Amino acid sequence: MSDVILSVVDGGLARLTLNRPERLNAFNAELAHAWRDSTAEAVDRDDVKAILIDAAGPSFCAGGDVIEMATTAGAGADISALAEVINSGIRSLTESSVPVVVAAHGTTAGGGLGILLSGDYAVVGSRSRIGSLYANIGLTPDLSVSAQLARAVGQRRALQLVLQDRLLTAEEAVDWGLVAEAVPGEDAAGEAALVRARAEEIARFWLAGAAEAYGQAKRLVRSQPERSFAEQLSEEARSIGAAMETPDARARIAAFAAASSRPAR
Repeated sequence: MSDVILSVVDGGLARLTLNRPERLNAFNAELAHAWRDSTAEAVDRDDVKAILIDAAGPSFCAGGDVIEMATTAGAGADISALAEVINSGIRSLTESSVPVVVAAHGTTAGGGLGILLSGDYAVVGSRSRIGSLYANIGLTPDLSVSAQLARAVGQRRALQLVLQDRLLTAEEAVDWGLVAEAVPGEDAAGEAALVRARAEEIARFWLAGAAEAYGQAKRLVRSQPERSFAEQLSEEARSIGAAMETPDARARIAAFAAASSRPAR
């Protein structure tokens, strides 16, 4: 795997680190293909039960590499093709039954917002800033931003973000429901380390618990827009029945029942 993404699997956790810090982890062709391949590999591995996405350097992801865009011949067709490559990785994450936590320190902008939205739980730093900013260079949202942002924060707020030259503060991002937590630190580097540590803590919590059940819960919520209300109820019923047959659920239910039947002291 190319070193523009560092991929490590440890104890059921796959950590994927965007590693173009000199370009604020902006996507070029190399990173796009590495992203597609590393996400597909992570969700396909039987030993991976949680995924953590983080980034090297001072910021999480600046979206597309605008400097490379400016020097690319036939840019329109090339950019569309590159977006589809990155989209494949986004779909790998969002369509899987593996829960994904994102550690997004520093600034997240443009397509980086789509990468953040590909996670199921996002942690940022108190100094973090998050925005769209596509129109600043005359472009439109890609990498799932138009598909996922309104679902995350509502249509009106999504429009406020994509129709303004605006970076949300960490406090605003939490208030909007765009991210789950904002972690403070004494300085930028220390804060980035704390963001990564908190994200890993969340992933390890999933792994220490009913990891399969968390994954299926993620799948139910993520896939719900594909179904009618009645179809979703049927899928819930099917899923809970399937979960009941797993050794993990049987052991947990038995332990709960045993604890509940003990006489009070």
